Amino acid sequence: MGLALIEELMDRAWPAPDREDTGDWVMRAAGGVTQRANSVWPRKRAHDHESAVRAATQWYRSRRLPLIFQVFDDERSAGLNAVLDAQRFTRQSETLIMVRAGRSMDSLDPCKADVEFLEDPSEEWLRLWWSVDGRGGDAELEIARKILESCPSVYALVRDDDGAPAAVGRLALVDGWGGIYCMATAAGHRRQGYARQVLDALLSAGSHRGVSEFWLLVMASNTAARALYDGAGFAERGRYLYRQARPQRALSGC
Repeated sequence: MGLALIEELMDRAWPAPDREDTGDWVMRAAGGVTQRANSVWPRKRAHDHESAVRAATQWYRSRRLPLIFQVFDDERSAGLNAVLDAQRFTRQSETLIMVRAGRSMDSLDPCKADVEFLEDPSEEWLRLWWSVDGRGGDAELEIARKILESCPSVYALVRDDDGAPAAVGRLALVDGWGGIYCMATAAGHRRQGYARQVLDALLSAGSHRGVSEFWLLVMASNTAARALYDGAGFAERGRYLYRQARPQRALSGC
């Protein structure tokens, strides 16, 4: 699975409701809910980076959103990074892209696993995920729900011995590929094996649906999650980070 294909799959697995494709770049907006859905995807090199950045600035300004780029770590990004460096864009949220081949015989049978599978995110599923990864209230959560439901997916939830939701995860299904998203464990249930149970269940569910290869995204700083994914057979395929325009301070009247 090449990086260009993974980028396409990522965009389809987490689709922004408001978008514009210029041919080189894709502008995406979702009311500020998640960096991924509110950033420029520089799919190809722009012919004139400075002019393209100015146009992107206006696009996001009209939506009252900051200008953020999802910049992938490859040679295509050199010209864009030079322009963003000159304009003092920040660097944040370095993220690893990890992949793993699908397997015909996984260790876990999803029909027998002690994991609940859902075709749509339930209120319990959403609330647990949002408590870990969410930013905002009910209005933002509703936007996130629409993003999730825009792509065929399998949602997994595992409970503790008292029946309370302990961990959740999502498998996005795109043209025979599977993306692991929204892995979240409740604060009081971490380091007890719940995340691994959800991950194994989603991988098995994907394999039983004929998924040929899986991908996932994990913050470079999240050593615990990286260890989990390494142990499940995932390997790094690429990286990206977000570059955001610094806020422009208005001059005071004094």
